[in-house]
Amino acid sequence: MARSEPVIVIVPGLRDHVAQHWQTLLETRLRAQNRPVAAVPPMGRDDLDCAARVEAIEAVVARIDAPVIIVAHSGGCVMVAHWARRYPRAIAGALLAAPPDFEAAMPEGYPTLEALDASGWLPVPRAPLPFPSIVAASHNDPLARYERVLELARAWRSELVDLGNVGHLNPASGFGEWPGADDLIAALMRRAEQDALETSRRI
Repeated sequence: MARSEPVIVIVPGLRDHVAQHWQTLLETRLRAQNRPVAAVPPMGRDDLDCAARVEAIEAVVARIDAPVIIVAHSGGCVMVAHWARRYPRAIAGALLAAPPDFEAAMPEGYPTLEALDASGWLPVPRAPLPFPSIVAASHNDPLARYERVLELARAWRSELVDLGNVGHLNPASGFGEWPGADDLIAALMRRAEQDALETSRRI
């Protein structure tokens, strides 16, 4: 029998799971509360194969017999967009935090445009996502101008949440815990419950 509570699926960015990252802390907290959570396994920061990462998301989601809410950060957001194009599943929703602009040169130490293109990331999908989504954007993210993230949110037909100046929303920007994630996940859960109720009324 399917579980009614959505499973939170953590999709990290290209740098994978980091001990003090808010995604890692969120996963640990949910497990301690015995709430359903799963995570896309680490693939190594040097493995840029976009197709392999898409398949890693699908491998996790495909075995879940319950509603799914994806919680992605950074490059994980772009992974989700590619996954949604390859596997257009009607999941309960997705929180897409601080998506990077893979179509502009990023700071030194991050993948080059040439490397991203060769690994299948470009162009970044801009088709509307087939599920409710929230894009959480920062005004001073070193990996994407706010205006570019706004363009992505519009293309994906995502709700945009303005986080203000939070950098890239990672430990280097002072995060640790990100309590706001819980509120946005709860908003997606409420929407999923409302959509399920409306569907049942139409049947």
